[in-house]
Order: sequence, then C-alpha cells, then structure tokens
Amino acid sequence: MAKLSGIERRKARVRRTLRARANGRPRLSVFRSDKNIYAQVIDDVQGVTLASASTLEKDLKIKNGGNTAAAAEVGKAVAERAKKAGVTDVIFDRGAYIFHGRVKALADAAREGGLQF
Repeated sequence: MAKLSGIERRKARVRRTLRARANGRPRLSVFRSDKNIYAQVIDDVQGVTLASASTLEKDLKIKNGGNTAAAAEVGKAVAERAKKAGVTDVIFDRGAYIFHGRVKALADAAREGGLQF
C-alpha cells in the first residue's frame, strides 16, 4: 500500500467520521481551489449527486470566484437546489480543508439557505 500524503490522510479521517455519523443523510462536499469553489450534495447510498453549484456557473454571475463572497453565493445556490431535490438535512464534508474562510462562508450561507447540519 502506498503512503498517503497529508491531504489524503486528513480527507480520509474526516470522511471516516462522517460515515459513522451520517445515518443515511446526504453529504455536502466542498472542493476549494485557488480561484474557485465547488459544492455538491451527494447521496452515498445510491452513489448519485443530488445538487451542485460552483463559481464557474454562468447563471451565478460571479466575477472573482476566489473570495468569501463568491463562496457564500455558491452556498446559497447549492442549498436552494438541494431543497428543490427534497433534501434539507445533510452532513457537511469539509474534506481536508480547515473550517475557516471560504469553506466557513459556504457552510454559513448553506445554513441560511435552509440546509441543516
């Protein structure tokens, strides 16, 4: 077995605890790059994505995707789309990222949009 990098270890540790606490809830997964942020609501039981949003989408009209305001817009959008798909209760998957800055802004906006976690 190959040695895992620090990022892969942190991501695996977070996902392991999420799986233990999920109780069949979908997972709100966040991916953050330097210039953009992506979020998707994933049903791990069926293996399908129920809702997604990112700063690259034209209908969100975000000029700079690498700031907290853009992350908040993505959080609102993914919450709205998840509610349309019939999902209100999720478990938050921050991946290997610290719950701070853009990740926290996305999570807070998703909570304001109606998602519970």
